[in-house]
Amino acid sequence: MRIRLCLAALSLVGGAGTATLTAPTASAATCSDIDVVAARGTFEPGTLGLIVGDPVFSALQRKLTGKTLSSYAVNYPADLSLTSAAQGNADLVNHVKAQATACPNQRYILVGYSQGANVVDNSIGISSAGAVVGSPIVATLPAAVEPRVAAVLLFGNPIRALGKSVTGTYQSRTIDFCATGDPVCENGGDDVLAHLGYTADAAAAADFAAGKV
Repeated sequence: MRIRLCLAALSLVGGAGTATLTAPTASAATCSDIDVVAARGTFEPGTLGLIVGDPVFSALQRKLTGKTLSSYAVNYPADLSLTSAAQGNADLVNHVKAQATACPNQRYILVGYSQGANVVDNSIGISSAGAVVGSPIVATLPAAVEPRVAAVLLFGNPIRALGKSVTGTYQSRTIDFCATGDPVCENGGDDVLAHLGYTADAAAAADFAAGKV
């Protein structure tokens, strides 16, 4: 019930029409130094995501002044359907693979908020099956691309409520924010509004990523 309330609160951020929002059409980014690939949360408005993706990208632009940055909004429903996260998982992997082929020197920062964190988790080989708005893994980033992923920035990550986290290859490059009381990422959390406050962590996430680039 708490999770449903949290998702409902998130949908209200963008007004009454957020449930009908669609993701931008997939398109190849230019060969920037760093492509920021962001998966928004459930019903989250904004280009990359009003609460996380957009402010994180702005913080990265301010922090990484010596690098050229491009951005990509993962193209997926970000709704409560059973296949939503899986669609995002496939699109993220397909985008990064295409970029890696087209731009041999490009690196990647992966950003995921709420359901978008499930999308990123799956894409780096950590299953979100069983988590709220999660799914089994349908695609993973190839081993050849792995060294080019500079940082993984996660916010309100639902797998944490299952006692899981990012382990293995990407662990040292991952920062995973979970606000106290956030019922989406904290088992037993009861502060619905905590899930909507991750804009405040954008600068800390950018600082972390800068140390990995």
